[in-house]
Amino acid sequence: MKLIHLSDLHIGKRVNEFSMLEDQRYILDQITSIIEKEAPDAVLICGDIYDKPVPPSDAVRVLDGFLTSLAQKKVPVFLISGNHDSAERLAFGSQLMMESQVIFSPVYDGEPVKYCMKDEYGEVWIHLLPFLKPAVVRHVFPEEEITSYQDAVSCAVKHMQIDPTKRNVLLAHQFVTGAARCDSEEVSVGGVDQITAETFQEFDYTALGHIHSPQNFKNGKMRYCGTPLKYSFSECGQKKSVTVVELKEKGTTEIREIGLLPLRDLRSIRGSYLEVSSREFYEDTNTEDYVRMILTDEEDVVDGMQKLRTIYPNLMQLEYDNQRTREAKEITEAQVAEEKSELEYFEEFFELQNNHPMLQEQREFVSGLIGKLKENEL
Repeated sequence: MKLIHLSDLHIGKRVNEFSMLEDQRYILDQITSIIEKEAPDAVLICGDIYDKPVPPSDAVRVLDGFLTSLAQKKVPVFLISGNHDSAERLAFGSQLMMESQVIFSPVYDGEPVKYCMKDEYGEVWIHLLPFLKPAVVRHVFPEEEITSYQDAVSCAVKHMQIDPTKRNVLLAHQFVTGAARCDSEEVSVGGVDQITAETFQEFDYTALGHIHSPQNFKNGKMRYCGTPLKYSFSECGQKKSVTVVELKEKGTTEIREIGLLPLRDLRSIRGSYLEVSSREFYEDTNTEDYVRMILTDEEDVVDGMQKLRTIYPNLMQLEYDNQRTREAKEITEAQVAEEKSELEYFEEFFELQNNHPMLQEQREFVSGLIGKLKENEL
C-alpha cells in the first residue's frame, strides 16, 4: 500500500503581506505531477488545508483545482481539518465529493471515522481524526474527565474501533511532545497542546500535521511531513518534500521523501549594503526569491528598503545587526519580561486551556492566591 502524506498547505496564506497563492498553485501542480508518477493508492492531507477558517475565494479555487485533478486521476484523497480550518466548512459537500473518492473528515461527534482499503497483504484501515480541543471532546463525552489536550486526544483514540491484527493508519493534527517547531506555527503558552507519542502507539503509521518541519517519531511509525513551502525565515535551512509511505506486511513500513522545488525560495541574506548590492554578490542567485535582508552597517541606509527592492523585488524584511540594535534588543527583552504580571500569564494559560476567559471571581481568587504565595516567599 503506497500513500502520499501531505499537510499544512495553508492555502491563502500571506507571509509578511506577500500573497503565497501563486507559489502554492505552482507547488501543488508539482505535487500533482509527483502523484501521477508515483501512482499511490491514496493521498493523505493532514489538516490546515487553508490558512484561515474563512478562506478567500481565490484560495478555495486553488484547492478545488488541486482536488479536481486528483479526482480525475482516480486517486482516493483523505483530508482532515486542522486548527486553522473550519471543520464545518471543509465538511460541506463531503457526501457528494465522496463519490469522487475525495473524503473529508466530518465535524467531530465521537463516532469513529474509518475506511478500509486492501492490497496483497490484506486490509488497511484509514482512521480520520481532525484537530481536537478539550472543550469539543468534553461536549461529546461529558462523563469523561477531560482537562487537557492529552486527555481529549486519548479519549478520542480510546473510542476508536481499532483491530490490532490489521494495519491501521491514522490522520491526526496535533502537537506531539518533542517536535521541533517553526516561527510560522501557532504556539500555545506553556505547551498545553502537547500530546505524547504513546497516544498513537496502536497505529502502524500516524500521518501527522500541525508542525511545519519534516520529522519522524517512533522509528518512522509517526511522521510530520512538514509544509510544502517555507512560511517563515526560521525554515530557511529546510528542504521541503513530499512524504511517500509504503506499508508492506504488518510491522513493516518504508518512508522516503521526494524533494520539492519552489517557484521562489525564502532565504536570509546578510552583509553590508555595499556587499549585498554589488552585482558580483547577486548575479548567480535568484533575485526573485523572498528575502530577509540583515544589514551590518552601523548607520541606517536612507530609503534602504526601496533601494534594495530594485535588486530584490520580493524583499520582505530589512533588519540591522549592529551595536545599536543589539543594545536595543537587550533592553526590550528585559522590559517585556517585567511588563507582564503573574496574573496576566495565568489568564493567558486559562483561556487557552478552557477556550473562554476567566470570570471576575476566578480572577480575584487567583490574584489572592498569587499574593499569598508571594507573602510566603518573603
